[in-house]
Amino acid sequence: MAGTLTFSPDDRFHAFLTTCRKTEYGDGPLCGIPVAVKDNISTKGIETTCASKILKGYIPPYDAHVVQLVRGAGAAVVGKTNMDEFGMGTTTENSAFGPTLNPWDDGRVPGGSSGGSAAAVASGMVPMALGTDTGGSIRCPAAFCGIVGLKPTYGRVSRYGLIAYANSLEQIGPMADSVANVSKLFSVIAGHDPRDSTSCARPYAHEPSADIQGLKIGIPNEYFGTGVDPSVADVVRKAIRRLEELGATTVPCSIPSMEYALAAYYVTCTSEASSNLARFDGIRYGPAADSKKAWHEAYREVRKAGFGPEVRRRILLGTFALSSGYYGKYYAKAQVARANVRADFLRILESVDVIVGPTMPTIAFRLAEKSDPLSMYLSDILTVPANLAGIPAISVPCGKSDGMPVGLQIMGRHFEDERVIDVAYAYEQAVSA
Repeated sequence: MAGTLTFSPDDRFHAFLTTCRKTEYGDGPLCGIPVAVKDNISTKGIETTCASKILKGYIPPYDAHVVQLVRGAGAAVVGKTNMDEFGMGTTTENSAFGPTLNPWDDGRVPGGSSGGSAAAVASGMVPMALGTDTGGSIRCPAAFCGIVGLKPTYGRVSRYGLIAYANSLEQIGPMADSVANVSKLFSVIAGHDPRDSTSCARPYAHEPSADIQGLKIGIPNEYFGTGVDPSVADVVRKAIRRLEELGATTVPCSIPSMEYALAAYYVTCTSEASSNLARFDGIRYGPAADSKKAWHEAYREVRKAGFGPEVRRRILLGTFALSSGYYGKYYAKAQVARANVRADFLRILESVDVIVGPTMPTIAFRLAEKSDPLSMYLSDILTVPANLAGIPAISVPCGKSDGMPVGLQIMGRHFEDERVIDVAYAYEQAVSA
């Protein structure tokens, strides 16, 4: 071992659920760098709860593949970060253990569901963190907290050891204080893992380049339409003009299927959640069920006590969508809409190199501002399309609105994560020069 890191952060924003005071680290490209890990990624010997009461006290007997790689690269895993319960949320207020606060304004949310990872980076406690992104859960908190977050191409990072929410959508990815550090962490975690059947043999070994001369950028009309705060749109348009000054050209485009993207996403993710979370029954996981009661009564009581309101809501929605007589009306139609979203992105990316727009339609909400679930779901409108299409997408800070960070979202072709990172790096370097 190369050494031991003592970690005692001033966690006034409640970014961490568990911290490792003393952590050993080894030699490698991440030697001695403190890395935080979202609490739905398995860590051997460290409590992993998904921010849910039903998993409180659960200590995995193994590391997720990404954690093995990070440790193998010499990093010090310093703790597990707070999140929306099982990744279901946009604010990190759905954690069973209390919300995380935004380091820019502790009266606002950090975004979700990887809000703890974003706050840990934004507050300077760690330079890098691992998050997960099912419908924007890396990019949303990255935008709200003014850091960089990458949702890789689906399959480029192993999901082995990730406690599943929606398998066909979610992806583990890097979050950091700079594009260079996102690239460095991504180079460690990307690549094939035989234990994940969706994993692809596409390692990442790339030094970010700021040369975007001649790059063609698609600007979708829908990313500046209804629901997008005009001040956020203005900040993003200014960032796009900066990319043009760096030698890129912009092309207006349209994504007609965006009209159905949010509905397709929520039917798909809740259906998969219904299936994935069925295992939490008080026998294999969670608080022990009352063996004296009928199995269905004990099962119901454990899940009611263990799951929060948003998780229960999504399980119910997904179970309904998959039920007899409704599967064709909801789930099957959602898959058709999903295919249309993917087709639209592939069509546009045949004629442009990347697609650019705002990451989020607004700045970070105030705590408890979004009490209505539907208004919360509408906040994901600009991030879910990349998950439905399986393409890479990165959020990089591009300015402020009302004193709060705004994120620039850059999306690219499948397995062209290098290109979206280059565009983000070029912008970052231009504004920091």
